[in-house]
Amino acid sequence: MLASVGVRLSAASRGKVSLVSVSRRLCSKHPETPASLPDLLPDSEPPKQRRPKKDPAECSVLLFPGQGSQFVGMSRGLLQYPNVKEMFTVAQKILGYDLLSLCLQGPEEELQRTVHCQPAVFVTSLAAVERLNHENPKAIEMCVAAAGFSVGEFAALVFSGAMNFAEALYVVKVRAEAMQRASELVPSGMLSVVGRPQAQYKHACLQAKEHCMSLGIEEPVCSVANYLFPDGRVIAGHQQALDFLQQNSRRLQFMRTKPLLVSGAFHTKLMESATEPLREVLRQVEVRRPDINVYSNVDGKRYMNEKHVRRQLVAQLVSPVKWEQTLHEIYERMHGKKFPYTYEVGPGNQLGATLQRCNMKAFKTYEHVDVAIHEED
Repeated sequence: MLASVGVRLSAASRGKVSLVSVSRRLCSKHPETPASLPDLLPDSEPPKQRRPKKDPAECSVLLFPGQGSQFVGMSRGLLQYPNVKEMFTVAQKILGYDLLSLCLQGPEEELQRTVHCQPAVFVTSLAAVERLNHENPKAIEMCVAAAGFSVGEFAALVFSGAMNFAEALYVVKVRAEAMQRASELVPSGMLSVVGRPQAQYKHACLQAKEHCMSLGIEEPVCSVANYLFPDGRVIAGHQQALDFLQQNSRRLQFMRTKPLLVSGAFHTKLMESATEPLREVLRQVEVRRPDINVYSNVDGKRYMNEKHVRRQLVAQLVSPVKWEQTLHEIYERMHGKKFPYTYEVGPGNQLGATLQRCNMKAFKTYEHVDVAIHEED
């Protein structure tokens, strides 16, 4: 049975289940582990049942956004939906600050920081699931697959029942802090690139690294960090390499380049120092096989078991996000077979834009679940 926010979704067809049930405490030996995570409700969960086969024409897919989608005002209006207030209460206890206030009021420069925006996107996305479940419970009941972009993958895993909400949020906290520290070691960043069909991204990165070496930078990093859609890439690495790509964009057959508002070169070798903290905290939390298909950023393939989940989440830090490949994997089907309904749950609609460029037929049944609606009086 699906777990919405880790947070089990109510739901008429599933019977009543407890909210944010912390399946077990984190290992107390870890120096960064809180004295006790909020053990708010009973730990018991109903026995799993075999899910009946679903009509492909009525199935749904949920997509969870990643860092960069955040904005001040997100989650406004979502507090009226079941479980959302409790989620932000749990988040405040785990994170040690008022995440809801940061989402609603900012300041923007604080929300943009890696250590804050990753938890913010994670919780807001799962809060959006609560809105979708309230307004269209069939979309949850008939969901057969989920995928998340970078930190969004953790939200997808919580939704699928593979991780507990509270424990997953603590993992996201440790991950974000480790990535922030890694980002501060060398000047680095990420560059969004839309190229012409003849653009050669790997060769462009090689030229940028050679430029860095001419400046005396040892072992420079410059590589494709995100595969978004045909001829759409994000390249990450040393800042000098990204400057070179922008300055030579026309010669490299790049139609458009745009620096991203992130603190470092995520999904490259420059994140290597963040892998061990993430690996360690993942050892301490319970991970289960997802109840539905959840696809890994590392290779676009679905997760097979709990060991696979732990391994791929660590590898994801230093591997490119293969989002375009993931969408092809999710939406590949025989000619004439109908496409599922697709819901982007979380801030922004960037994943819908990439779906439109990758598969127009699948995009026809796409819908974004708004996270910035105004509360009713």
